Amino acid sequence: MSKIVFITGATSGFGRAAARRFAAGGWSLVLCGRRVERLQELQNELREQVPVHIAALDVRDAAAVQQVVAELPEDFRQIHALINNAGLALAPMPAQKVDLADWHTMIDTNVTGLVNVTHALLPTLIKTGAGASIINIGSTAGQWPYPGSHVYGATKAFVQQFSYNLRCDLIATGVRVTDIAPGMAETEFTLVRTKGDQAASDRLYGDTTPLAAEDIAEQIFYVANLPDHINFNRLEVMPTRQAWSAFAVDRD
Repeated sequence: MSKIVFITGATSGFGRAAARRFAAGGWSLVLCGRRVERLQELQNELREQVPVHIAALDVRDAAAVQQVVAELPEDFRQIHALINNAGLALAPMPAQKVDLADWHTMIDTNVTGLVNVTHALLPTLIKTGAGASIINIGSTAGQWPYPGSHVYGATKAFVQQFSYNLRCDLIATGVRVTDIAPGMAETEFTLVRTKGDQAASDRLYGDTTPLAAEDIAEQIFYVANLPDHINFNRLEVMPTRQAWSAFAVDRD
């Protein structure tokens, strides 16, 4: 019987690439996301390779999360890996110009949503025991500040610390916890952040070599398949052509 992976935010970006990578590796899939038509397309694409269960889900809704977990078909219940991928960034302008609703959306998705799913699946993962994995998709923004990151970076700092704290609580269970923190990666991320501004996305990724969604999916798959006794606490991944910059200084 194949291992089962539960992926949130599976309709695009890292989540969709991870679904394809785990399918290629022979894992059964539980794929969640808000866009049902994309989930159906992915299910149709992958179900010839492996069993696929899909569930329309907004991770911000704790009751809905609990219902999806409670109603998993018998063949998809024994989750071996949870990929907390659902998340987004909004409003890349200075904090003083941001709509409060955008801050709330990021917190509700990146923090509350991750907590909702993790809490719902912890009993299952602990039952699975040795080799089970919780892989949280953080960001370099959780470690390194930059203008316009405000609440987004703060939510990803939460992902990092929550991952570390989970490790402490789960030490005797065999369940691993990893914060995978990508740097610049070309997905729909910037289109969402800029509310569909294709030119802004093109400027960010143009004339360089960013990571692709498949690059991060490969790291997720690698971490989930480590020997049972190995835990990567945090894996920060940048493209070779990205690095840190000097401190900003305001001058007269």
